[in-house]
Amino acid sequence: MIKFLKSFYLTPRFFYVMAGLSVLFLFSYWWEWLFGIVWVLVLVFAVFILLEITMVFSKNGLDGERVLPEKLSNSDNNPVSILLINNYPFKVDVGIIDELPVQFQKRDFFRSISIAGKNKNTFQYEVRPVERGEYIFGNLNCYVSAAIGLVRRRYTFNKEQLVKVYPSFIQMKKYDFLAIDNRLSHIGLKKIRRIGHTMEFEQIKEYVAGDDVRTVNWKATGKHARLMVNQYQDEKMQPVYSIIDTSRVMKMPFNGLKLLDYALNSTLAFSNIALKKNDKVGLVDFSNKPGNFLTAQAKKTYLNNILEALYNIDTKFLDADYGVLQALVKRKITHRSLLMLYTNFEHISALHRQLPYLQAIAKKHVLVVIFFENTELKTLTNSEAKSLSEIVDQTIAQQFELDKKLMVRELQQRGIQTILTAPEDLTVNTINKYLEIKARGLL
Repeated sequence: MIKFLKSFYLTPRFFYVMAGLSVLFLFSYWWEWLFGIVWVLVLVFAVFILLEITMVFSKNGLDGERVLPEKLSNSDNNPVSILLINNYPFKVDVGIIDELPVQFQKRDFFRSISIAGKNKNTFQYEVRPVERGEYIFGNLNCYVSAAIGLVRRRYTFNKEQLVKVYPSFIQMKKYDFLAIDNRLSHIGLKKIRRIGHTMEFEQIKEYVAGDDVRTVNWKATGKHARLMVNQYQDEKMQPVYSIIDTSRVMKMPFNGLKLLDYALNSTLAFSNIALKKNDKVGLVDFSNKPGNFLTAQAKKTYLNNILEALYNIDTKFLDADYGVLQALVKRKITHRSLLMLYTNFEHISALHRQLPYLQAIAKKHVLVVIFFENTELKTLTNSEAKSLSEIVDQTIAQQFELDKKLMVRELQQRGIQTILTAPEDLTVNTINKYLEIKARGLL
């Protein structure tokens, strides 16, 4: 009985009918002939209720399942599937309330579908997480009613499902696929002309149209009596590290996503491309003290190690200590490497404090400092000022924009590569810079 009561619900239609009968009862005090008709209607109403209860509570008539991905991709639309199987011999209407994780702050999820007798129905919806971590889906509640529609029976499935949200592996797969399909220009990646050659010689081969005439091997040409050229290949197994600043400056949000998460998504996609280029990839994170350190390796499976490490990285409410970073790099990265440093400087004075450490790192390695444009300030500077206060705000915003450009110039003057980017363009610009450095043979 308790089980029955827990799953028994009355529909709005039930209350509409009850309201109508109540009105008729009131009128029956003035018109006695209406009294008998009202009682007949009440009996019919009761019969319909008992009939529908018998129909929907006769057996376990509905099976359901929420199908979640093994893991969710941060900042992307992830599909969630609902499968419902109607075991009743008649058509049913099903109202579905899925209890989404608290991180989504969504309490109004509702879908209504009809399923024919002895049939099934599947539908999908999407969720877009904007922070990493564990997400718990609660009950999948399904409210079943028959054609009469006076009562409902509640079914509950998948009482608790936990799924983890990782850095954007969907974005990584997109770049990977387009790289294989040779359509990188569709997402902003550039074809960068190779300047010179790396020092890794591969073989001597016969000249074909399109080969660089500067690679002609005259000695081999004379020996074989036909034009021969040296063939070179990209120098392989070069160490490439993503270095992530996890201090408070990376907590700043853009479009609901922290700068740190933009950096993590970019690191994953970039590391995958570097592995495809046969380079070794590693990972470092730091704030006021060292965090993770993953030595650069070239194994394809190493990307899983990087993914797990990125999942656990979080920002601190502290300032970054670049002296700690310099000491860590000096001690643990002994070979000349490409270091992609994800950080952010809002004031030029903040850059000046760290410049000695960045210069020390750049003496031995190819250092790329990646920091962010403040897109909200950019929107402000491009808008039309209509009052004195708006003019003041716009002037301050322009000064901040100028500071960012001055930072780029100061870094470049000291031989440090830079990327100043909008958060949404971070991944494309990072991969482009990597390809440019490879093409120029700077490592």
